[in-house]
Amino acid sequence: MVDTLGLLAEAIQLARELGFDVREEPLGDTASGEVRIGSGRHILLNVSDPPSDQLKQLTEILAADKRWKSVPVSKLLKHTLQGR
Repeated sequence: MVDTLGLLAEAIQLARELGFDVREEPLGDTASGEVRIGSGRHILLNVSDPPSDQLKQLTEILAADKRWKSVPVSKLLKHTLQGR
């Protein structure tokens, strides 16, 4: 069984290491996603969504940013990112 909360925490840490400002906020019906403000890169995670949905949306953003390959990550997170 996958440790969704642990994997989500690791993915958030990875995003921060890559220079994203990660904010966890109640966004109502709005989905989590990446926002660019000027040169800043932000990820808004909707805390109203289940952790599995937050993880899915976050890993889709991170998988599109190939810089993650230069940062040490767990085997599980690596497998998850490669599958996106």
